[in-house]
Amino acid sequence: MPQVVLFQPQIPPNTGNVARTCAATGTPLHLIEPLGFTIDDRQLRRAGLDYWPWVSLERHLNLERFEHERQRQGGRLVALSSQASVPHHGFAFQSDDWLLFGRETDGLPVALLERSDACLAIPMPRGTRAGGGVRSLNLSVAVGVVLFEALRQLDLLQ
Repeated sequence: MPQVVLFQPQIPPNTGNVARTCAATGTPLHLIEPLGFTIDDRQLRRAGLDYWPWVSLERHLNLERFEHERQRQGGRLVALSSQASVPHHGFAFQSDDWLLFGRETDGLPVALLERSDACLAIPMPRGTRAGGGVRSLNLSVAVGVVLFEALRQLDLLQ
């Protein structure tokens, strides 16, 4: 089962919505601190509704602690970035992939993108590549798009 990783998320409702998607799909969720909110934030809980008991949630104090855990478990680090050139739907996902998403305001640091095993983008016909003004999708929408493509490819949607 792929795992969803949020790097230093900043907006509680986005993280709550991602948690709800993870609960619905049985996908583990990892949060790399520091967070832009407290984990008991009312907006976070509200966005996740009453699904929190079904979220397999792991918090990592920093990037180094996360990397240690990922290396212990194995699997590829697959980063998502609006700057990447490989479309997510053209990538062959594996069951042990870690799907890494960046902060809402500025995405993933370049150094982290360079350390990733793959960097993917969600194509947007009217996005920055086509001259439009939309830089990226909302974090929770991006997680849903990529996660469901990975689950579809792995035949994990029943």
